[in-house]
Amino acid sequence: MPEPSPSSPVLPASVPEAVHRRRWAVLGVLMLSLLIVVLDNSILNVAVKTIASPAPTGLGATQSELEWAINSYTLVFAGLLFASGLLGDRLGRKKSLLFGLAVFGAGSALAAFSGSPGELIAFRAVMGLGAAFVMPATLAVLMNVFERDEQPKAIGIWAGGVGLAIAIGPITGGVLLEHFWWGSIFLVNVPVVLVALALMTWLVPESRDPAPGRIDLVGVGLSVLGLVLLVYGIIRGGERASFTEAGVLVPVLAGLAVLTAFVLYEKRSDHPALDVSYFRKPVFSAAVAAIALVFFALMGVTFFSAFYLQSVRGYSALDSGLLLLPLALAQMVFAPRARLAVERFGARAVCATGMAAVALGLGAFAFFDADTPVWVMALVFLVQGAGMAHIMPPVTVAIMQTLPREKAGSGSAVNNTFRQVGGALGVAVLGSVLSSVYRGEIEPHLTALPPAARAAAGESLEATLAVADKLGAGSLVAPAHQAFLDAMHVTAYASAAVAVVGTVVVAVFLPGRTPSPAHPAPAPAEPADRVRR
Repeated sequence: MPEPSPSSPVLPASVPEAVHRRRWAVLGVLMLSLLIVVLDNSILNVAVKTIASPAPTGLGATQSELEWAINSYTLVFAGLLFASGLLGDRLGRKKSLLFGLAVFGAGSALAAFSGSPGELIAFRAVMGLGAAFVMPATLAVLMNVFERDEQPKAIGIWAGGVGLAIAIGPITGGVLLEHFWWGSIFLVNVPVVLVALALMTWLVPESRDPAPGRIDLVGVGLSVLGLVLLVYGIIRGGERASFTEAGVLVPVLAGLAVLTAFVLYEKRSDHPALDVSYFRKPVFSAAVAAIALVFFALMGVTFFSAFYLQSVRGYSALDSGLLLLPLALAQMVFAPRARLAVERFGARAVCATGMAAVALGLGAFAFFDADTPVWVMALVFLVQGAGMAHIMPPVTVAIMQTLPREKAGSGSAVNNTFRQVGGALGVAVLGSVLSSVYRGEIEPHLTALPPAARAAAGESLEATLAVADKLGAGSLVAPAHQAFLDAMHVTAYASAAVAVVGTVVVAVFLPGRTPSPAHPAPAPAEPADRVRR
């Protein structure tokens, strides 16, 4: 994955000059599209309490309905990522972007004016459909408007944008909820989508695979079915805080079986949707694994840190969002510069150090208590952001530059699919650890409650505090906070352990620093994808 040294010969340009001149403007449009899609993946988290309130303040949604308002987006998004990337390669990535943005904008407008929790769940699924076409196409277009030597820099900026969107989602949601009704967190997407559509039509060139061959309908169908079943099972496991129930095991095992059939079918197909031989390359597989592992660990911590900041520390949704600013700033500063570190030290050292920093930041949560100073929390988020900034760009470059440029949509889809599945699995598994430890810690303090209230209060910290408030049992608050802190500490150790595994994976399999030869031989030009002016 090393970049060409300054002494390397200049490769023949494979991007038309007219496109090359406006490449940074195109990247800006792609970042705008990326921002709203990633931001909306986290913005709903700060509004769940408001949406749970009775009308007219909210929709009176139950806990299960709130979970599915979040999960319907994730399920459709993750399930269709690979298929949408493949279609973008065949039909045109610009068309994929325009279609995805239009659907996302329409879903956002409908979600903003939902009249019931069921409508909100359905319209969030529509938004997930649109996002599935936008996310892989942004990275695929990037690979086709930048020459190979500039791709690491552009991908660094792209990765920094992902981190920024994750961090400012809660901030944006907090600001909107303080001044407007709950639907504003969706309606705000509409004007951004309209601007992005106009700029995209004007600036972004069309590109596609010049020789796509026959479409692999069986492979596409198997990928969608397998991913939907797997993600659905993961989500159900997180909801039930158990992975042993039939309603969880059956879809998970079925999803894994279908995905296994997908891989076996692709190996035998003469026109595969995904050339699975790429996974035999250690660099490609290690980069994909690193993305899944870092998002497994990080999304799990993001899940419980929101409860820690708001329910234990008493911060508002806006204040909690602002505490994530150091993470966003670290991403913005370091991600575009990660390529410089890779040039000097090699991808192995940079990514292993980044993973170790993420593990350190995650492990720090094991020492947080109800009085941890704000500056300490801000420092931990800064370390996490800096660590991620030195992981995501190099591993994304490794994935995207392993595949031919004409398969950029499929490569981007693989990248984002593993990120989504890893994140969903992190929330589900680490959320289950948090729930089970919390339940074991709080149950001895609930014996004085009526049986029905006792069962409800043991579900979560929020449930315990709600029962305590309703019954006037103020003596439960302190034990509930301590039980949650104990559960958070155990979960933090588990998250850090996953990040340590990621550190080992990248340290073993990613390439080290490759010295530049004194007299390099001219390299052949990369096959040019078909890019329209």
